Amino acid sequence: MTTYAIRDADLLAKLEEARGKFLFETTVRNLEHQQAERDADAVKAAARATHLATLSRDSRRRAIVREVIESEGPSPDLLRFLPTPLAICGLPYRRLPTGTPYFERQQGRMAVTVSPGYLRSPDGKLVAQPIPWGPKARLIMAHLSTEALKNRSPIVETANSLSAFMLDMGFEVRGGANGSIQPFKEQMRALAACRMEFSAWDGKKSSQIDVKPMERVELWFGDHPDQQSLWPTTIAFSERFFAELQKHALPIDVRALRAFSNSARKLDLLFWISYRITRLNERLVLDWKPLKAQFGEGFARDRDFRAQLADDLASIHEIFPKLPIKLTDRGLEMEAAEASVLAIPRRIRG
Repeated sequence: MTTYAIRDADLLAKLEEARGKFLFETTVRNLEHQQAERDADAVKAAARATHLATLSRDSRRRAIVREVIESEGPSPDLLRFLPTPLAICGLPYRRLPTGTPYFERQQGRMAVTVSPGYLRSPDGKLVAQPIPWGPKARLIMAHLSTEALKNRSPIVETANSLSAFMLDMGFEVRGGANGSIQPFKEQMRALAACRMEFSAWDGKKSSQIDVKPMERVELWFGDHPDQQSLWPTTIAFSERFFAELQKHALPIDVRALRAFSNSARKLDLLFWISYRITRLNERLVLDWKPLKAQFGEGFARDRDFRAQLADDLASIHEIFPKLPIKLTDRGLEMEAAEASVLAIPRRIRG
């Protein structure tokens, strides 16, 4: 009996079905070709799995995200949005000391100033909140802003979407004092209480928008000791903040948000690149001094900051390899590019 290079059960079934029929040998060759392609794919998959196993968790996540983006391409359904001034200038990376009156970050001729606020507890006492910080505050703002824009309403239901949002960003959903939910609640409370000032100037005139982003917050209080924390079930953006969001929202691919969900600095670099690179008319060279002012929070030595920025940029290049951006002795060099290099559909502009 003739032996053929076919092993998979479905292909063997097709072989038996074709046996004795017209053009049987042609069918055999086609089935053998399919088997060879499957075998090659299996070898590639095994090599890929072996390679991924050697990577760190974050590198493995970025490698998978890059493959998914290259396979699926850009899609409006995969976009999330941030208020452009907040995306450009950013929040602090770490928790600031209690009593810090405000935090300010400048970028070019723009600045964002964030002041902490208070929320009232069920016994009528005011509870001081910190200035929002870190990656979770950024992710929450992207989530709330996207929901508001999607529903065309400044009112956002938050309680029922918390778990889905966390899972979407790659976080396990665990309650309790040391669970994963608590840090998100902390940042939601800080965002609900804070005030933000968006400023811009050109040497001749200046403009300023001073808002409390969330003007109404419906609070939920649990009975369990681990749940004695403020958690909004519904938030309402102020009309002024929502209007600015509608006019100036920066689109970001959600797959990139997931890839950098544990790093505020990488998220800020991604946001900044997304804003600048699609608006350039010519090559941009940004010196190291303003780079450190923008992204160097927590670094005393220039050498350490430069090494960290190089690592962060390399991580972004892992996902978006076509980005025309690099670090040199002069600083950061960037060429104009289409939004598609960041998996943003070309018709979407913030």
